[in-house]
Amino acid sequence: MVMLAIETSCDDTAVALLENGIVKSNLVSSQNIHRQFGGVVPEMASREHQKNMVYVAGAALEASGIELKNIQAIAFTQGPGLPGSLMVGASFAKGLALGLQVPLIAVNHMEAHILSLLIGNHSPDFPFLCLVVSGGHTMLVLVENWNKMKIMGSTKDDAVGEAFDKCAKILGLGYPGGRQIDDLAKNGDPDRFAFPVAQMQGYDFSYSGVKTAFLYFIQGQEKTEIENELHHICASVQKALLKPLIEKLKIAITETGVRQIGLAGGVAANSSLRAQLAALGNEMNCEVFVPDFQYCTDNAGMIGKAAMYKYEQAAFSRLNITTEPRLKIGT
Repeated sequence: MVMLAIETSCDDTAVALLENGIVKSNLVSSQNIHRQFGGVVPEMASREHQKNMVYVAGAALEASGIELKNIQAIAFTQGPGLPGSLMVGASFAKGLALGLQVPLIAVNHMEAHILSLLIGNHSPDFPFLCLVVSGGHTMLVLVENWNKMKIMGSTKDDAVGEAFDKCAKILGLGYPGGRQIDDLAKNGDPDRFAFPVAQMQGYDFSYSGVKTAFLYFIQGQEKTEIENELHHICASVQKALLKPLIEKLKIAITETGVRQIGLAGGVAANSSLRAQLAALGNEMNCEVFVPDFQYCTDNAGMIGKAAMYKYEQAAFSRLNITTEPRLKIGT
């Protein structure tokens, strides 16, 4: 079975080809145009998708060695995401499905991030716990099956990825800044400075407070002090941002008894978070699963993987299906 998958939820134009569930090609075209604005400009993102879509699809087909005529299904991201960006991907997917006379499959972007853990040979069995951490989402999810996921907790304000990028912007590191903080933190002391960690009930998270505290801290420092202490500042704020993730996951492992844990979303690429998750796995006698780096950030391989389960159940979408910018897990 051959499937072409499309992902355009934000500013990455991505296309993947899968054959019998195996990813044959997984290409992403990133929109560097947003760097000068310190964040994604939605209108510009949709226009860039329009420019890139055909080129990326053609390159993905060529890289896979699969001919267009052999495609048996088209998958695309229905939501959540930027409205204009989603519409570009959906329109292209519908056109392909109609032209090739093959089924169309709409996929939940966040569910796809979680199911990216099932790509490859080393993957968890159901049920498993998953931390979903990205620029727009921070959730702790109990994954009982491919189509049965329970959100145990989520952020009440900002996502951890957004907090990383905001702190990087305050430091003048540019956008996206999460990776830069991670790199600088490797040579810093995480205990040099103390930043607040919100104490939320249950499994929920909050990151607005630490962002505000970080802004006030930086405003109170001299430029030379910031430059001299930059590595330590990054290590310290990273510690504050990651601490509640590990703490909540540890409680969930104890209370649910689930001993398989995973990480998904763009922040899953953070080296410190990966190391802390591995340490937690050793401490709690859990098996840890983290996607390859190419499946952490937005990509179409994960969209295709999620769509494969739907294809097997003939859960196809009509051509008049709409995109849903605020689509939630389980809907």
